Amino acid sequence: MKALYTIGLLVLSNVFMTLAWYGHLRFKDMGWAQGLGLFSIVLISWGLAFFEYNFMIPANRIGYAGNGGPFSLFQLRIIQEVVGLVVFTVIAITVFRTETFRLNHLIGFGFLVLAVYFIFKK
Repeated sequence: MKALYTIGLLVLSNVFMTLAWYGHLRFKDMGWAQGLGLFSIVLISWGLAFFEYNFMIPANRIGYAGNGGPFSLFQLRIIQEVVGLVVFTVIAITVFRTETFRLNHLIGFGFLVLAVYFIFKK
């Protein structure tokens, strides 16, 4: 059950992270945000990152084997990377609609799956 909580919290964390890191690139399409300066955009991104941390920190504490969770530190990190790329891909394709998912992306993700395999291999 801790594994599911950990992964679920990582998904939520990565939604906020992706919006904090890349969401501002869509501000030009939003009337209220068109005139914002860089400092304002940074503050908005920091605000979103606050929510990212509210999910990320519990995910790592719950999931870490040193705290009674099911994952080693390396396993937590590789899970984070894969979840982050999956969330980013979904948001890039559905929210931005300017990116195309290509074969080279699929091959790269395949290598990440191999990385997960090797990190989890005993």
